[in-house]
Amino acid sequence: MDLALTESDLLDDPIELFRRWYADARAAKMPQADAMTLATVAADGRPSARIVLLKSVDERGFQFFTNYESRKASELAADARAALAFVWIPMFRQIRVTGDTEQLDAAASDAYFATRPRGSQIGAWASQQSRELADRSELEARVAELEREWEGRDVERPPHWGGYRLVPREIEFWQGRENRLHDRFAYTRAPDGGWRRVRLQP
Repeated sequence: MDLALTESDLLDDPIELFRRWYADARAAKMPQADAMTLATVAADGRPSARIVLLKSVDERGFQFFTNYESRKASELAADARAALAFVWIPMFRQIRVTGDTEQLDAAASDAYFATRPRGSQIGAWASQQSRELADRSELEARVAELEREWEGRDVERPPHWGGYRLVPREIEFWQGRENRLHDRFAYTRAPDGGWRRVRLQP
């Protein structure tokens, strides 16, 4: 299979092009199409990466949620620069995004938290994310305790849990081609707020 990405396939707005590719991935029933690698910068300057889930994207950027006391959040507090990578292997497509992150306001985090399954809401209270855990039974006991505490009530969002937005500075679209002669186009944010687009060598 030799797919192509040409100038005629592109849009002026890379966010809209992302939405089109993301919709294609979902329509093709790609496994966990919303999974993305989030790379942050550790205190010693080393890169740190993990998989998180994209929860929303709009003209302002890409949203995800996490524990504000986690390793990723600590690194973002020290250095807001971050990168995302999406890959849909059966479609031979990859998207890379770099930019700066910002915390979402409490109302946005509350709204999303209310849509989570109750078990995940309890889990957000129970987990001291990224900290050492002596035994899983300790975590399970904490979950059981919280289930009793919240029984019969809606679970409120923990103050240490919420959302981020990555505001993109650069977005690259990669379409795999035969002989590794891939098509790559990079959009870079211009000073006027628009986007500059170039083709990159594979």
